[in-house]
Amino acid sequence: MFEVISSQLDEVERACNVKVLYAIESGSRSWGFASPDSDYDVRFVYARTVDDYLALNPASDVINWRLDETLDIVGWDLSKFLLLLRKSNPSAHEWIVSPIVYREDPRFAVVRDIAPDAFNPKACLHHYLGMAKSNVDHLQAEQVKLKKYLYVLRCLFSVEWILQRGSFPPQLFAELRPVVSDDALQAAIDEVLVWKTSTQESDLHARIPVLDSWIQAEFNRLTDAVAQVQPRDPVSFDVLNEVFLSIVKS
Repeated sequence: MFEVISSQLDEVERACNVKVLYAIESGSRSWGFASPDSDYDVRFVYARTVDDYLALNPASDVINWRLDETLDIVGWDLSKFLLLLRKSNPSAHEWIVSPIVYREDPRFAVVRDIAPDAFNPKACLHHYLGMAKSNVDHLQAEQVKLKKYLYVLRCLFSVEWILQRGSFPPQLFAELRPVVSDDALQAAIDEVLVWKTSTQESDLHARIPVLDSWIQAEFNRLTDAVAQVQPRDPVSFDVLNEVFLSIVKS
């Protein structure tokens, strides 16, 4: 699939007259618990020519390239990506730390360098708590999709990581798990991971009481803790402009 995805990125460059600076995998494959039928969520950052950026009718800052049962390929313009980093958009930061990188132009290194300075714990904490809550809503029936448990746990572990370490959390679920030392919880997670990685995305399973009770208690505790966190000032536009121009002009 690496060769297939690389070929698709080459086609993006030719068809859209852009340069793909960075391309990664997002979603369950980058989290380390993909199902056998999971698709490939490819995300990329691209740059246009200087003339394109100076045009009176600027091009879209998003390229929706492909969506089918196997591939989901979407790209953001460098300008959009940098502005989202400044807002500490969790998706942008997740792209930066993805463990699966399909392509990276050497010029993109400067973006990696400024990402930690653009990280605002408050914004990301609210995001992951909100994501946890929205997925908990899918765990109310007697039969549920097991991936929803992993989605909730990943979000709550990410909140705990940020509170403990003050940095953006890793994407691999295996690296997030150690932030919580609860033997019963970890044993239940091991079972869910076996089921998730060996069954289809749409398969249903009975709810798991040990996870239900832990999630509810942890969500309430973390909500109170997040309320005490103060926001940080965003990275300056001077820094972002310098990064943007250094890449586009080259």
